[in-house]
Amino acid sequence: MSRYFIYTLIFIFCACTPDYLPKPKGYNRIELPPFAYQQTPDSLPYAFEYSQHAKLLDDTTWISERYWVDIYYPEMEANIQITYKPVLSLDSLLKGYYSDAYKLTFQHNVKAYAIDEKIIELPNGNFASVTDLEGEVPTQFQFHVSDSVDHFLRGALYFETATQNDSLQPVIDYIKTDILHMLQSLEWN
Repeated sequence: MSRYFIYTLIFIFCACTPDYLPKPKGYNRIELPPFAYQQTPDSLPYAFEYSQHAKLLDDTTWISERYWVDIYYPEMEANIQITYKPVLSLDSLLKGYYSDAYKLTFQHNVKAYAIDEKIIELPNGNFASVTDLEGEVPTQFQFHVSDSVDHFLRGALYFETATQNDSLQPVIDYIKTDILHMLQSLEWN
């Protein structure tokens, strides 16, 4: 009986050598909804179309101002913070707003390995500055636009998750498309 037991053990140990192959790194499966848009309320000094998959919320930052809003994507844990300032036909105010917008964007150059700014012309005749930030930065996309006389609008995309930006890239691209549509549909009230 001991001979049978020894042969069984040898057979089990020889038969159970695993051919282990490491699995490739996986990413979360992200299912993105189709693009669909709705209009902002008339109570704002600006109007644009934003995603039907997002909620328009009042801004909750400690320096919240009247026309500041958040466009919140609950399923993606993403937020576009929109800030608005009246220009009042004062060049000094406009210069200050542009300066603040650039400072806020370029504060991220410590962690960003690329900052790509583009100027796009909008159907309303205004020009918008859109900036892609690459790397492990808190905001991956920012923009600002003004009519140079009455209105200045700035926005930044943030995520409420600690997921690496390379894993979030499909969501970032999806929301960037929404932001570009928002800018294309922008009108001043």
